[in-house]
Amino acid sequence: MEKKLILLNEISEISKLAGFIEEIGEELSLQPDMVFNLNLVLEEAVSNVILYAYPDGGTQEIHLTAKVCNSALLFVLSDRGVEFDPTQVPDADITLSGEERPIGGLGVYLIRQIMNSVEYKRIDGENVLILSKDL
Repeated sequence: MEKKLILLNEISEISKLAGFIEEIGEELSLQPDMVFNLNLVLEEAVSNVILYAYPDGGTQEIHLTAKVCNSALLFVLSDRGVEFDPTQVPDADITLSGEERPIGGLGVYLIRQIMNSVEYKRIDGENVLILSKDL
């Protein structure tokens, strides 16, 4: 199984993710809670690209590929935006109260908690985020 989705860097495009993930969930007979969690992770990752990767504006494409490899579901998210390696973001301190906690970082924490592995590469001017979830 391999599926591809191309999104534009516009917030309205995030709504396309749910159908994409649901199709994958049906095809692989995934539990509803896993489909929900995968949707949460991808919404977070894609919204970060939309909000931060293109500070100069302009319409750009974001590519998402999903495939099964060695009993894991892999999502490869790529964009040509500003270089950003989420694997270098320190873990959010969830022991702090909402008032004490700095803004940001919870999305990356959430992605790390839900996925089995998170990898980042910068290849030919492109951010490539590889998210893996064991099936």
